[in-house]
Amino acid sequence: MTTITIVSKTKAPAIFTQYMGEGFMTLKRMNTLRLLFPLFLGGLFAFFLLQACLSLGIVREAGYAPGIYEGSGMGYRGQIHIRLQTSHAEIEDIVITDHRESIYPGAAAMEELLEAVLETGSTDLDAVSGATYSSRGFLEAVEEALGKASAAAAKSETETAVQ
Repeated sequence: MTTITIVSKTKAPAIFTQYMGEGFMTLKRMNTLRLLFPLFLGGLFAFFLLQACLSLGIVREAGYAPGIYEGSGMGYRGQIHIRLQTSHAEIEDIVITDHRESIYPGAAAMEELLEAVLETGSTDLDAVSGATYSSRGFLEAVEEALGKASAAAAKSETETAVQ
């Protein structure tokens, strides 16, 4: 049998005293701390582990090699080709160089996604309703170009580390 001893220097409000006894508020605080403290320690550990990995070069911050990269993806009516320009940390510009999509909704959806990718810097976007295949093809092309930019950054970083 487990015995719980509750010591409280503060008085619980009268309504809790009437129904739950004096130690109710202290017990509630103790349970909350017992649940939150491991989460706090886990977060602190994860932060310091990430900092150590970054300083040792085990994990590197996301980045791209500056340059112009091309990518392609399959749209509704064929291949979508794009040209993407990057700096070290972001996407500078995207140009749709060739596609066979209809003006509406395909090309309009790609233009909308182009603006969203430039604004957010990410391809983690939903497809435009009514132009799902065109949207996916465009995002696929951008991901391919970004993959090339990331690979070039990793390659140049490796070459720098070897020298």
